[in-house]
Amino acid sequence: MKPADLIRLLTLSAIWGASFLFIRIGAPVLGPLPTAFFRVLIGAVTLAACLPMLGLKWEMHGKWRAVIVLGIINSGIPFVMYAIAALWLPAGYSAIFNAMTPLMGVLIGALFFAEKLTRAKAAGVVLGLAGVAVLTRTGPVVFSREVLLGALACLVATSCYGLAGFLTRRWITARGGLDNRLVAGGSLVGATLFLLPFSAAALWHENTLPAAGAGVWAAMLALGMFCTAIAYVLYFRLIADLGPVRSLTVTFLIPPFGIVWGWLFLGEALSWAHAVGMLLIGGAVWLVLRQAAPAVAPAVARS
Repeated sequence: MKPADLIRLLTLSAIWGASFLFIRIGAPVLGPLPTAFFRVLIGAVTLAACLPMLGLKWEMHGKWRAVIVLGIINSGIPFVMYAIAALWLPAGYSAIFNAMTPLMGVLIGALFFAEKLTRAKAAGVVLGLAGVAVLTRTGPVVFSREVLLGALACLVATSCYGLAGFLTRRWITARGGLDNRLVAGGSLVGATLFLLPFSAAALWHENTLPAAGAGVWAAMLALGMFCTAIAYVLYFRLIADLGPVRSLTVTFLIPPFGIVWGWLFLGEALSWAHAVGMLLIGGAVWLVLRQAAPAVAPAVARS
C-alpha cells in the first residue's frame, strides 16, 4: 500500500468515525429518514458546488443509471439504517458494527461474484459475528429488543456497503472508469432522489423540523459536507486504487475514532466489551484480508 493510500485510509477513518457522532445527535430529533435525506442532500449540494471549481463537468459517459443505483445501495439505504440504529445504540457501537463491512463483502463476493470462500474467510465471518454478539450481550448498553434491532440495522448497512464495492468495480472501474469525484457526486444525487419521497412522507406524518436547534443543524452540515461529500471522494478513490475488498479495511480503522468521539462529546460509557468486540472483529478482518489481497490485485490492474 502506498503512503498516499495509507493517509487517505486514516483520514477517511477519522471523518467517518465522527459521522456516527453526528448521526447520534441528529436522528433522535429529526428522525431516521429526514436525517439520512438531509445528509445526502447536503453532500450532493456540496459536491455540485465543488466540481466546477475542480474543472469537472457532470459527464458520466453513459454511466448515470449505474451511478444512481450505486447511490441508493451505497448511501440511501445504509444511511437510513445507521440513523435507525442511532435511536438506540451509542455512536461507538455503530462504528464497531461498521467494521463488519469487509466480512459482508466476503459473503456477498462468494455468493454473487464468484469470489472464493476459503476456510480463513469463513472463520473470519464467524469470528466477526462473535464480536457482534459480545457487544450486544455484554456491552455497557443493556441488551434489549431495541439494541438487537439496532445491531441488525447496522448489519444491513454493512451488507449494502459490501455489495456496492463489487458493483462499483463491475459497473464503473471495469468499464473504462470514471473520476471518483463524479461517482461520489452522482451517487449522492441518486440517494437524494431515492430518499426524497420517504423523507417527505415522514415529515408529513410528524414534522420534526421545529424541534431541531442550531446544534442539530450544525451536526447535519458536518455530516453532509465532511462525512459524506469529502469522505466519498476519498472512498471511491480508494476503491479505484485498492479494489473493493482492500478498500473496505477503512471500516476497521473507524471504531477507535467513533468510540473516542462518542466518549469525548456525548459522554458515552467505555467498557471491556468495546475492546473484546473490536479485537474479535479485527481478527476476523485480518483473516479475510490475509487471503483476499492477492485475489483483488488482478482486478485493480485491469481497471
